Amino acid sequence: MNRRSFLATAAAAAGAAQAAPQLAVDGGKPVREKPLRADYFGTQFYDDKERQELLDVWETRRPFRWYGTGNKPPMKVATFEKEFAARMQTRYALAVTSGTTALQAAMAALEIGPGDEVILPAWTWHSCYAAIVLAGGLPVFAEIDESLNIDPDDIEHRITPQTKAIMAVHLQGAPADLDRIIPIARKHRIKLLEDCAQSVGGDYKGKPLGSYGDIAIYSLQLNKTITAGEGGAVATSDPVLFERAARFHDVGGLRSLHEQIVGTPKLNPFVGTNFRMSEFTGGVLLAQLRKLDTIVGSVRASARRVYDGIRDLPGIHLRKVPDPQGEIGSAVFLGFQTKELRDRFMAAMKAEGVPVSPPGGSINLPVAPYVERKATVHPAWPTFNTERGKAIQYGANCCPRTTDILNRFAGPALDPKFTRRDADDIVAAIRKVYPKVVG
Repeated sequence: MNRRSFLATAAAAAGAAQAAPQLAVDGGKPVREKPLRADYFGTQFYDDKERQELLDVWETRRPFRWYGTGNKPPMKVATFEKEFAARMQTRYALAVTSGTTALQAAMAALEIGPGDEVILPAWTWHSCYAAIVLAGGLPVFAEIDESLNIDPDDIEHRITPQTKAIMAVHLQGAPADLDRIIPIARKHRIKLLEDCAQSVGGDYKGKPLGSYGDIAIYSLQLNKTITAGEGGAVATSDPVLFERAARFHDVGGLRSLHEQIVGTPKLNPFVGTNFRMSEFTGGVLLAQLRKLDTIVGSVRASARRVYDGIRDLPGIHLRKVPDPQGEIGSAVFLGFQTKELRDRFMAAMKAEGVPVSPPGGSINLPVAPYVERKATVHPAWPTFNTERGKAIQYGANCCPRTTDILNRFAGPALDPKFTRRDADDIVAAIRKVYPKVVG
């Protein structure tokens, strides 16, 4: 490089440094004076539709879905089940009281019991692990990859003759890599359970999440896409799985409505529990379900605007998403080489009025103290009293790559009510902070 070129390059670099705005964390002007805040999705869309559904139940005085002393039953739960199955492109849907009880009903449907193993991601919600343990089965953790979902490369070597199901959990609004998971399940003739709790309304290759596996569950709790505060659903296209789930959720019996749906019963009564949804809950969820596509469409629009605004940043490292079109877009995650860089990014973004967070809504289960200790409801619980159950080890050494990935990712949460200006502020803050953090 000659002297003239060197001076020109140095002058350009100095000008760029002067033009780059000072980070708010270092005393500069923040992108936003009022911090951006995402809120619960479904409740932001409550209006007279939910109110009318509740009033319908109140006026009939029939809050129990099967019978009562008042006028003609409102059939809110039954209508919700029918419309939910249609939306998720499955033959059947069963309304239950929560995503947790949906998982337990799915375990019963799949006949998971003592000695059976279920493979699940190390990073997911407590209920995934608990449902397996409460069925008497043995949870076998697999690592996640940078999609923040179960790593397909870490599944097959964990399969044993006792493996009965794989739990593909679609976490934080993005689908797991079903193109790679489904062949593994089919090759080994084991069932695939899709947990869509955190991705209600998401898709994979043009079909709704939950329509690929043998059975699927959904959560309709406050943190989820649509909500009645609590609520859940099980979906399947297998009549026997549906009947078993329906019986389990209603003390072992099969009501006439579900019998009409499934056809001639294939099973005899067995011990079940009570996870029945009330008509009040069903009414609210029916109104919410009819708004699902609007909610998802709004979040996706903001996510696309953010992705498009930051994708050209040199060295940008985004969450891996097997099907970007199917992602809900509830958060946009960026990856860093170290936890220290990630934490520096988080602090700087907070100062800009655009807070970001590590992956959330789940827990690194193998390192949870009660999981590491194998604590259950009773010392004689069968899960960990077999030779295999005693031998399996949880804790920090179980899934170290999961811990590493969770420590290196963070991003802004998005919201269906965010404006274009909100999305642009997220872009502006990332473009301002990211280059200075990663150097």
